Amino acid sequence: MDFQQFGATPLEGRMWVDGSWFEHAGSHAIEVDNPASEALLGQVPAGDAAAVDAAVAAANKAQPDWARRPANERGKLLTRWAEEIDRHLEPFARLIALEQGKPLSQARGEVGACSEFLRYSAQWARRIEGDILPSDNRHEEIQIRSLPLGVVAGLTAWNYPAALATRKAGPALVAGNTFILLGHEITPFAGLYLAALSERAGFPPGVFNVVTGQGPVVGQALVEHPDTDLITMTGSTRAGRQIFRSAAEELKIVRLELGGKAPFIVMEDADVDAAVKAAVTARYTNCGQICTCSERIYLHRQIADEFIDKFIAASRALSIGNPLDDPDMGPKVSRGERDKVAAMVQRGIAQGDRVLLEGGPLDSGDYAKGYWIAPTIVETRDNRSPLIDDEVFGPVVPIQRVDDFEQALAFANDTSYGLSAYVFTRDLKRLMRLPSELRFGEIYFNRANGEQVHAYHSGWGHSGVGGEDGKYGFSAYFKKQTMYVNWGD
Repeated sequence: MDFQQFGATPLEGRMWVDGSWFEHAGSHAIEVDNPASEALLGQVPAGDAAAVDAAVAAANKAQPDWARRPANERGKLLTRWAEEIDRHLEPFARLIALEQGKPLSQARGEVGACSEFLRYSAQWARRIEGDILPSDNRHEEIQIRSLPLGVVAGLTAWNYPAALATRKAGPALVAGNTFILLGHEITPFAGLYLAALSERAGFPPGVFNVVTGQGPVVGQALVEHPDTDLITMTGSTRAGRQIFRSAAEELKIVRLELGGKAPFIVMEDADVDAAVKAAVTARYTNCGQICTCSERIYLHRQIADEFIDKFIAASRALSIGNPLDDPDMGPKVSRGERDKVAAMVQRGIAQGDRVLLEGGPLDSGDYAKGYWIAPTIVETRDNRSPLIDDEVFGPVVPIQRVDDFEQALAFANDTSYGLSAYVFTRDLKRLMRLPSELRFGEIYFNRANGEQVHAYHSGWGHSGVGGEDGKYGFSAYFKKQTMYVNWGD
C-alpha cells in the first residue's frame, strides 16, 4: 500500500495480518472520504468473520513466543515503533487531517501522543511485578505472578484514530499480549499507517494486526471469537452496551471507554478570563469531538453575563477551514455526525432553549463541500434540555445559570454519565469537597482538558468500565496466577 501519494490518488487499503498485507477474497470495499471536501480519500476492505478468524489465528500463534521474550526486548520494539512514528510525523499528521478533519497542528499533536504512549508503555517493561507472600503452612510460600491475557482486541473511535490505537496497543504488547486493531470504518487509514510503521520497527508477524470493516460485523466477530481474551473499546455508550452483551456469553474481560457529558462549573470567585480560555479549548478542540470535552456550562449568576459576553466573542473569533491550512476548527467527521448535532440544537430550541450564538451548519461558498458547522451557544433554564441530557460531540454549548455551588453540583451530577468535569473557583474548601461530591472519574480544576500518560483515565456510570493509562491502566492487561510452593519437611 502506497502512503506516499495520499491526497493525490485514492489509497487502496489492505488489512495487516500475520506480518503481511492481507487481501481478503470476496470482501467489498468501504469508501473513505475527506470530510473537508467530500473527495474520495481511498477505500478499504469490508472484513467479515473469516478475516477475523485469520487475524485471531495469527495473533494466537504469535502470542506464546512474544510472551517468552524478555519484557525489555518487547519494550525496545515499542521504542523503535515510536521512533518510526516520529520520523514520519508530517505525512502521518497530514493523513489524519485528511481522513478525520482535525486541523494540522492538532493532527501533529495526535501523532506526538502516539509515540508518547508507546515510549511510556515501554518504560513498564522493567516494572512488571508479582508478590511472594508468607504462607500459614510450614515450608511453604505463596507466589503471585502477573501473566499476559493472550490476544487483545482493540476497537477504536474515529475522533483520535491513531492515538487511541497506541494507547491500547502499547501496554497490551509490553505485557506480552498480541493485538488486533479494528479502527472505525470512517477513519481506517490511521491504523493501517501504524501497521506500516510497525513493520519498519521490526515486529514479528502476528504480534500487531489490523483488520478493517464495520463494527457490527468485524467488531462483533472479534468480541464473540473464542480466542480473543480481552476486548478494549473506545466509542459510544450505545456500542459499549452491545459489546457488553456480546461478551457476556464467553465471559470476556471488557474495558470500555464511552461517552461523556462533562459539566463546566464557573463560580463567582473564579478567574473569568482563564475560565473562558479553558472553555474554548475544552469545547472546540477537534470540533468538539472529544469524550472529555465540556458539554454543558454552569455559571454562577454573579459572573454569568461577563463570562457569556467574553465566551461568545471568543467563539465568534475562531477560524473554520481546510484542516491542512491549520485553522482553529475543521469540519465534523461526516455528514451524518454534522446533521445529528444540528438536529439536537433544533430539539433544544423547540423545548425552550434560547440561542445566544446561532452558528450551525455551513453549506455555501467555501463550505459548499464538506461537513462544516460553526460554534453554537444556547442558554437554557431546564436541566432536562436535550443539549444538557445527551452527548452532543460537536461545537455546541448549552449554558445554565446557577445560584450557588450546591446547585451547580446537583445539576452536574444529574446525569447517567461520569467521565470528566471542570470546576473553576478559588475556594479551597470547594476543592476539597469535589472528590466525594462530584461523581466523575476525571476532574479538571482551574484548567482545560488533556490527560497525561502516567495518570488514569476512567469513566463512571454510562461512561465506561475500567480505564486506561498509568499503572492502573497497565495492570488491566494482565491476569494473576497464584502458586502455592511447598517443599515439605
